[in-house]
Amino acid sequence: MDNMSYPVILTLMVPKESKSYRHIYFTCFFIIYLLILSINIRLVMIIIMTKALHEPMYIFLSYLCVNGVYGATGFYPKILSDLMLDSYVISSLMCALQIFVIYSSLLSEFTILTVMSYDRYVAICKPLDYHSKITNFTCVKLILFSWILPNGVSATAILLSYLRPFCKYHIDKLYCDNWSVVKLSCTSSFVNNIYGYIFAVLFISCAVIVIVSYVKLISACKTSLENRRKFWQTCLPHMLSLINFTFALLFDITYSRYGSNDIPESLRHFLALELVIVPPVFNPVMYGLNIRTVRRVFFSCISRVNVLEAKKA
Repeated sequence: MDNMSYPVILTLMVPKESKSYRHIYFTCFFIIYLLILSINIRLVMIIIMTKALHEPMYIFLSYLCVNGVYGATGFYPKILSDLMLDSYVISSLMCALQIFVIYSSLLSEFTILTVMSYDRYVAICKPLDYHSKITNFTCVKLILFSWILPNGVSATAILLSYLRPFCKYHIDKLYCDNWSVVKLSCTSSFVNNIYGYIFAVLFISCAVIVIVSYVKLISACKTSLENRRKFWQTCLPHMLSLINFTFALLFDITYSRYGSNDIPESLRHFLALELVIVPPVFNPVMYGLNIRTVRRVFFSCISRVNVLEAKKA
């Protein structure tokens, strides 16, 4: 018990052969971060500036993009500074902040994807009731739900982790995550486990809502060619985003809790980074390429920019 304390500084995993490949890693992460910022911000600006896209589905999509930028900002500036300075340490306060940003972003993504599945269910299965059910006020309430619930869950998990004294100071990951902080303590993690199970039940309930929505959607689409067209245009990107995100989150949680050091380091890095790399890039690209209205506006904006640049030249 004498060795327990509340550390000011924690150490993070050092990337393999960081001395030799530090500049390559920095360049790759920097390009990915710029890509995430550019495609998400551009898609949000297109939705804001195009009156035809001021509909609930696109409002939810813009929130998804903003959330992707928010989550990426919790990871990339820190890893870029670590690579630049070759110093893989973080204060306990900044570690808590990083956990909060990354976790609240990931959980917000899951809840907003759940909200989007409900939106698609009403739009396709109950089209006559759509505008009465999904009003502007309803959109605001659903977005607030998608923001407040994950933030509350994340803040409570972090508080429970940081109330425990630590007897270790190294996080075996490129960034802070909650279960890694829990493992730093030598005291019982019973309360954290119970809270984790409550959290799991809560988000499994969201998964059940999504499954039920899509079962009804698929049944409705069998009877109508128009519904099938809507399904492929708007629901397919959503399904792919949800499947990708769910598997990535499950892999990350499973490894954090039950992972073995026998797993190759490259695979551990991939599982840890998939959540902060793939969804912020995958979501806007999938929606931008698959939803005809967004795609048309996107390419028309690019064409206008090219014409203006040609005139200036």
